[in-house]
Amino acid sequence: MSELDEYRGKIADIDARMAELFEERMDMSRKVAEYKQANGLSVKDAGREDALISKNKDLIKSDEIRQYYVNFIRSTLDISCDYQEMLMSGMKIAYGGEEGAYAHIAARHMFPKARYVSKTDHTDAYRSVENGECDLAVLPIENSIAGEVGIVMDLMYQGTLHINQVYDFPIGHQLLGIKGSSRKDIKKVISHPQAIAQCSGYLKKMGFEVETASSTSAAAKNVISMNDPSIGAVASEEAAEIFGMDILDRDVQNQGINTTRFAAFSRSLNAPAAGAGHGDENFIMVFTVKNEAGALASTLNIIGAHGYNMRNLKSRPLKSLPWNYYFYVEAEGDINSQNGKDMLRELSVLCADLKLVGVYH
Repeated sequence: MSELDEYRGKIADIDARMAELFEERMDMSRKVAEYKQANGLSVKDAGREDALISKNKDLIKSDEIRQYYVNFIRSTLDISCDYQEMLMSGMKIAYGGEEGAYAHIAARHMFPKARYVSKTDHTDAYRSVENGECDLAVLPIENSIAGEVGIVMDLMYQGTLHINQVYDFPIGHQLLGIKGSSRKDIKKVISHPQAIAQCSGYLKKMGFEVETASSTSAAAKNVISMNDPSIGAVASEEAAEIFGMDILDRDVQNQGINTTRFAAFSRSLNAPAAGAGHGDENFIMVFTVKNEAGALASTLNIIGAHGYNMRNLKSRPLKSLPWNYYFYVEAEGDINSQNGKDMLRELSVLCADLKLVGVYH
């Protein structure tokens, strides 16, 4: 046997061992995909991948080959993600509205190879996950111009689903009309109430009559069915493509920066081990307090005393009790730590109802 054949034989042995490890790794990738599907997590996690590469490259002693190892790891991660995408391609993602609604577009960004299920509205989409018809629901929770989406916030309090992922989606509203129409033809505009609020300045300036619809895509579909050049819709560019409409005016929202936060709702709560996150963890809680002086202040003091920075605090009326409210808190920090568990235990003494809605980064 020549020296070259000897080297090639050793490489073949290494390749055989690597093949076994590859199968073992892909089996773990399958389990990760199952967990992500159950918990409403996207396949891609850039922060996790970068941290893994940064950590693993230090395992290589040779400066000469370290960068090649980084390339090898990146390639392996890409293959794992492709495999997970394939496994999760059968996921059913519910959203409110017709195809082309902003929630539909956001769902496509969050879960690129899933099956998307159109539902009448946000509540219908949420319930379809609760009853097991769909795996996840992608719903808007807040807009940078119009504020919180009250219906979805109420579902968080009343329902059983959890948030494990939040996605910031830039929204560009377009004025749409039937083919051949022009902006000067438009007398009335149809859209979802949130979109109308986000474009209130433009709509008022133009003097348009306004009519609401269950979603922006439903509005576009209604305009097409009426086939009236004097009626337009405020909807997405994708809706224009889907329904074959003309874009009569672009970016008609009140501000150039218009972002909606969408959340993936699932039946399971993602609960990573303490310290296993990225260091940028956030959580969402809803709760009620006893109707007595200082009850809310005492609750907020507990959150602050445990070192959690509240990014968002809102109140919403309880539908069952007039002039009573529940509270929504979004805060930064690892709620799965011992500190977080201690805080929840202290809050449960003061709060009549307390629910950890979600954990995300």
